[in-house]
Amino acid sequence: MGNSGLAKWIRPALAALPSKRKLVIAFALLLVFLLVATPLFNRWMYPLDYEEQIMYSSDATGADPFLIMAVIRVESKFDPNKKSRVGAQGLMQLMPHTVEWVIDRGHFSPAFRDNVHDPAINIHMGSWYLAGLIREFHGNEVAAVAAYNAGPGNVKKWIQSGQWDGTRENLKQIPYGETRHYIQRVFFFHEKYKSLYTHLNKKQ
Repeated sequence: MGNSGLAKWIRPALAALPSKRKLVIAFALLLVFLLVATPLFNRWMYPLDYEEQIMYSSDATGADPFLIMAVIRVESKFDPNKKSRVGAQGLMQLMPHTVEWVIDRGHFSPAFRDNVHDPAINIHMGSWYLAGLIREFHGNEVAAVAAYNAGPGNVKKWIQSGQWDGTRENLKQIPYGETRHYIQRVFFFHEKYKSLYTHLNKKQ
């Protein structure tokens, strides 16, 4: 009796369903919508500005363009006018002493000092500095990103003393919570930007 009662409800429900052809068409339309909407949604979630300046500086300095994007996203969210309470400036949040060091070692024009908020100049100096850190840490981008946040002296001390092995797998060994979180965020955005904007990189 229970089964016959259930059948009374199921038969009208099945009869009300559209034909198989309509279901296939509806599924195909849904699939097309998802294929179009998902990339658009992702690009809305992970927007990109100043791509021309980033790609130019990447080519000139050798820094990974997607790592530059990720650092900018974490440091300033692409706001060229951002200035931190400790004096870091611009898209890549360059400290005054870092600006001086980059101008001196990179043989850049002293005029860069007064134009650090200019997106092209800030990105170029920040990319040059980031590329230099990667070379300094023998290609270890994780250690270089840590040094961008905590300073190369601290990172060298952690690695040389055996406190940290320089890997993402052992970030918990880093004594600065801010730096651990910084590395996680930068590489999260690095993966997002690389998957969304790979077409910008002509080298790939």
